[in-house]
Amino acid sequence: MTPPTETTSPLPPAPASQEPPPIWFLAPEGFFALPLAATPEERAELSHSFVRELYSRGDENIWEPAAPYYAAMAEMMAGTGVSYSAVGLFSTADENGAQADGTQDGEVVRHEGADGVAQCALTVAAVPTDQDDADTDVVAQGILAILSGDEYNDARWLDLPCGPAVSCVTLREYRIKPELTETGEQVDLLTGQIQVHVPFPTGPFTAVFTLHTASMDYWTEFCDLMAAVLQTVSFTDPAEVAEGAEGAEGEQKQSQA
Repeated sequence: MTPPTETTSPLPPAPASQEPPPIWFLAPEGFFALPLAATPEERAELSHSFVRELYSRGDENIWEPAAPYYAAMAEMMAGTGVSYSAVGLFSTADENGAQADGTQDGEVVRHEGADGVAQCALTVAAVPTDQDDADTDVVAQGILAILSGDEYNDARWLDLPCGPAVSCVTLREYRIKPELTETGEQVDLLTGQIQVHVPFPTGPFTAVFTLHTASMDYWTEFCDLMAAVLQTVSFTDPAEVAEGAEGAEGEQKQSQA
C-alpha cells in the first residue's frame, strides 16, 4: 500500500476481455488496506474508516484532511489492475514476550510510533496474460526465463499450495537531494522489493504480489512476512473448502459407525 509500488508483469499483457477470477489471501495484523472501490462515494466512505484505523490515536483534526488524500490515491489506482493495496506498519520496539506476529498471550501488542516503526507497501494486481487455463506451469516457466535474463534480478521458482509461482527480488539505491533531508546532506536510500507472479489456474491472468520497503534493517522479517502471505493464496473460496472438508469428515464418521 506508503505510495503504491509498480506491479508490472514481465509477460506481454493480453487484452482484458473479462474480469479476473476471484483470488483469496490473508494479510496479517499490521496491514492497513487502502479504500479501493468502484465509485467515488464508496471510496469516500471507506477512506473515513481507513484513516481512523491507520491513525487510531488521532482525532478529527487529522482524520478529516487525510481522508480525501487516501480517497484520491485509491482513485488513481482505478483501472490499473490493482485489487489490493495496503500500508504495513510494524513496531520495532523490543517487547519481552512478544511473538513474531506482534502478539503477546494472544493479544495484539500496541506500541507508540516514537518507539520505532518499520514500514512496507503491499499491492496485489491481476495482470491479463495469454494462456490456457491449465498452462500455469508454462506461464511460470516463461516468467522465470524472462526475469532471469536480468543480472540484477534474483528470480526463483516457487511451489506454493495454490500452484507454481515465480519470485523476483530487487534492491535499488536512491540518492535523496540535500534540500529534501532533515540534516541538509545527501542521503543514499536503499530499498528492497519482492515481487511474486502467481498464474491463475482459473483464467488468463497472473496475480502479481509486490512488497516494497525502505526499512532494510528488517529485510529478513519482511521476507518471512511475504512468504507467510503467499502460503495463504487460494483460487478457491476457503469457506467452500472448509465446508467440503467438514462434509467429508461427517460422511466418514457415518460410514465408520
